[in-house]
Amino acid sequence: MGRLSTLTGTSNYFEDFEVGMAIRHARGKTLSNLENVLICNMVMNTAQGHFNAHAMRDMAFGGGQIVSYGGVNFSLVLGLAAQDCIENALAELGLDNIKLSRPVTHGDTLYAYSEVLETGPAEREDAGIVTFRHYGFNQDDEQIAQIDRTALLKRKSHWADR
Repeated sequence: MGRLSTLTGTSNYFEDFEVGMAIRHARGKTLSNLENVLICNMVMNTAQGHFNAHAMRDMAFGGGQIVSYGGVNFSLVLGLAAQDCIENALAELGLDNIKLSRPVTHGDTLYAYSEVLETGPAEREDAGIVTFRHYGFNQDDEQIAQIDRTALLKRKSHWADR
């Protein structure tokens, strides 16, 4: 049986990240009403703009369309960045400075890229701390979100196969 380290990427350990590094994530995700309405219901968000098309029909915000819940939007951006940035994380330490800059509607496709803001030691010798800034863009290349994420990442020297 192989080691657990074979289940994750080989270029996303603590040592692989340097301050200033930019990462363009390969995948995009088209937002459907499933993500938006289901999660709104699950977290008890009762704002009608997230699930009532009739109420939104005459609203200028969102172009008269249902507007996705911001928590869904930034979560999708975090998810698009996860494989490249935190696949080898031991812990999520913080999400800060969340900015939602424009509405996202059903049918919009989101893309992400990330920047490494800071790297540093951890209390554990087998891990280090990395702070990323994740950016989300829609299909028209308009920025929709920005999130700072701090994670405790495995050190390749301790966790990767030799």
